[in-house]
Amino acid sequence: MPVRFAAPGGRTEPPNADDAAAWITGALPDGWFTEAPEVVIDRDEIIIWGRLPRPDLPEDATDADRAAGQAGRISGFREETREARIRVARQVEHRYQRKVAWGARCGETSELYTHLSAPVMTRLRQPERQVLDTLVDAGVARSRSEALAWCVKLVGRHTEDWLEELRSAMTRVDELRRRGPEA
Repeated sequence: MPVRFAAPGGRTEPPNADDAAAWITGALPDGWFTEAPEVVIDRDEIIIWGRLPRPDLPEDATDADRAAGQAGRISGFREETREARIRVARQVEHRYQRKVAWGARCGETSELYTHLSAPVMTRLRQPERQVLDTLVDAGVARSRSEALAWCVKLVGRHTEDWLEELRSAMTRVDELRRRGPEA
């Protein structure tokens, strides 16, 4: 078993999941998706996204008809595969010590289900709370918690290149730690 380092604050990191996408692809039943699943990993959760075939609709179908057909395809997949998805999720959770969420894409429609909503502790000063309260008062969010999540998504969207570079650098540091001398 590899050495696991405690993160700042004493939190133990879950096992390495570098091979998770390949392992999950091999564990899934053939024919579920039209392409290899997209596997998104963080320290708390693994999300398995699969692309489903578009439903056959008449050429004169409206955009609303197409969206409804795609939502129906996703709903049907979710119901038909429930027991098998639970079996795979249990194996993945045991192997990688993270919760598993599932998502499906069909055409332009995406639905994420059974996903984790992790609480995050933070202390905010009045100016920061006022930003959140403004978002709530304006109807952008229903609560401070939802407003904070909205802010995080917005920052993530506008700084994705920088965040990706930072994640890459952290991965290199983790690799150097693993290759380091034995204690």
